[in-house]
Amino acid sequence: MNSEPLANALRPKKLSEVIGQEHLIGKDKILTNLVKNKKIFSMILYGPPGTGKTSIANAITEELNVKHRFLNATFNNKKDFEIVFEETKIYGNIVLVVDEIHRLNKDKQDLLLPMLENGLITLIGLTTSNPYHKINPAIRSRCQIFELLPLTKEEITKGLKKACKSLNDIKIKNDALNLISTMSNGDFRFALNLLEVAYYSTSDKNITIDIIKTINNKAASPMDENETGHYDVLSAFQKSIRGSDVNAALHYLARLISSGDLDSIYRRMTVIAYEDIGLANPNMGVRVDACINACERLGLPEARIPLGDMVIDLCLAPKSNSGHVALDLALKDVEDGNIGPVPSHINARAFGYKYPHDYPGSYVVQQYLPENLKNRVYYKPKNNKYERVLKTTLDNIEKIKNKN
Repeated sequence: MNSEPLANALRPKKLSEVIGQEHLIGKDKILTNLVKNKKIFSMILYGPPGTGKTSIANAITEELNVKHRFLNATFNNKKDFEIVFEETKIYGNIVLVVDEIHRLNKDKQDLLLPMLENGLITLIGLTTSNPYHKINPAIRSRCQIFELLPLTKEEITKGLKKACKSLNDIKIKNDALNLISTMSNGDFRFALNLLEVAYYSTSDKNITIDIIKTINNKAASPMDENETGHYDVLSAFQKSIRGSDVNAALHYLARLISSGDLDSIYRRMTVIAYEDIGLANPNMGVRVDACINACERLGLPEARIPLGDMVIDLCLAPKSNSGHVALDLALKDVEDGNIGPVPSHINARAFGYKYPHDYPGSYVVQQYLPENLKNRVYYKPKNNKYERVLKTTLDNIEKIKNKN
């Protein structure tokens, strides 16, 4: 009996054998051309489980026929990494594939960075986590980053049919293959494992829908908080609210509630209130805070009630990003060094400062911006009810300035 899992036994040795990821390994796509040109650079492959990260890394090293090592950042210790680095002194450049690279601790990072820098190691990092959130910036900046996408049902079905050829006497119809593909939720490894269990759990190797359901009747969850899928749902949640699509927002809210991750929902609603609704309805931040307090008192399942109301309200509220856009423009000036000295009449030693409350309407014309920025306009009101009031105030101020 072969104890090797089917997913490992069928590991591709060429990029052309990998299922899916046509945007990276299709005809004339970037990874295909790199291998074709026999050139590889340090890279990070990230995406949900079972999308082909290890398969692509394996295919690259096999096709290029390069010296390589596979390590795991979690269970391989510092000594294991040191052994690989010692090998580079003998063999020269080694391709080091590091699974779960987002878990690489500081000791291992300190060993790896100089080896990357001097070209003795070409790194292929594999991770289910978003590298922009989870991976040391120093490592990230030395790598090209490629995102792998969840496989489609059609791609997984195609891969399963190919896998069936390696299983003797298997009998399985398209409806059963389609069910496995649906249950896998874009995870090809999950699909292969389920197919293999179904194969060995029958006496006649005839795999039916009923057999599959007795093994696993629940789709693989994309909602592990450490996985890319969770961030995808959070991103879709915010973008749906920003786009005023109530039904989509409620769908993604339901998925987030089902994962039990209320904290992420709270954070997203809070930032939405200020980033996407902002000055179109300044009270929304207070209302979101009240909703969060209510949810904390209630807990699930009752917390879903104020959450539903709040998300619908956020969706259909007028939208404005004028406030944070204005600040970002000001921040860019500062980051670019475009600042200039503070005018003398409003600095800490202010001489000649005019106190606005001593003047009609609590406004008096005087320069507040540095001389080199005195005509800069950051804030441009949008045409919603609240900001029309702000625009009226700005217009009145401008009229006073023009008179003077």
